[in-house]
Amino acid sequence: MARILVTGAGGFIGRALCPVLAARGHRVIAGLRRGLSPGAAPIEGGEPRILGEIAPGRDWSGVLGDVDLVIHLAQRAHRRAAGQALAGEPEAAAALARGIARAGGRRLFYMSSIKAMGETTTPGRRFRAHDPPRPEDAYGRAKLASERALVEVAAETGLELVILRPPLVYGPGVGGNFRALVWLSASGLPLPFAALDNRRSLIFLDNLVDLVAAAALHPGAAGKVLLAADGTDLSTPALIRILAQGQDRVARLFALPDRVFAALRRLPGLGPVVSRLSLSLEVDDGQTRALLGWSPPIAAEAGLVATARAVAAR
Repeated sequence: MARILVTGAGGFIGRALCPVLAARGHRVIAGLRRGLSPGAAPIEGGEPRILGEIAPGRDWSGVLGDVDLVIHLAQRAHRRAAGQALAGEPEAAAALARGIARAGGRRLFYMSSIKAMGETTTPGRRFRAHDPPRPEDAYGRAKLASERALVEVAAETGLELVILRPPLVYGPGVGGNFRALVWLSASGLPLPFAALDNRRSLIFLDNLVDLVAAAALHPGAAGKVLLAADGTDLSTPALIRILAQGQDRVARLFALPDRVFAALRRLPGLGPVVSRLSLSLEVDDGQTRALLGWSPPIAAEAGLVATARAVAAR
């Protein structure tokens, strides 16, 4: 049994992770920036602890003395945070890491993002953990800068560091663009993606938290950068058809020429959304699976159908 603090425990991933860790016999401390909103469901499996802001220069004395391991999930969502808002994230993470080391904690597990590596992959080429990272937006650059700041602290203090770079995480309760895609897939509106032959790696929430629970204390994970994915990379039209199926609907798709998508990708505002829908981003997590002896417990199609049904039911 380990004493594990999960920062961002009230978020999409944190709420799913805490009960999984508790079921494995760990004492879980559910770290929150502030108290839960009135009427909000309690965090299953976790003992709530108000942490306040995770900020640059923060003094963590007296907060982490009973903690063996910190799983650091708290972060600003990339769709809402501008570059300036993300500027303090690396030093805030470094201050937390120094606090863990000073308090006698032995490991920090940092939830990064595949966006620290880049936005797209070419056909037949997947991101691998040893590839040189080339982030393209403020969020990806902030995640990479946070990783590097943590590596420096780990080298100085001897703190064990594990970094995980997942792709887009989906599951019941998902928000943002993926939730919008679920609605669109069953809307009956004709969607212009029929001819796309791209591939996207995703990871179902239950698969992600199972992986985190497996890696968090694994002795071989110390000092490693891990990648993760469901293992089934889908084209956009295949993804939309599965999401529609999960809502007992049939997706309506038609084809647009590649040159139209190329033009749309150059438009400010709309361009990044079109890029994610029309280009590839594939992840090779073979090293992670071999290191941990892990494989996703839930197939991608089952996870997507479950997500679509949950979104439709709300």
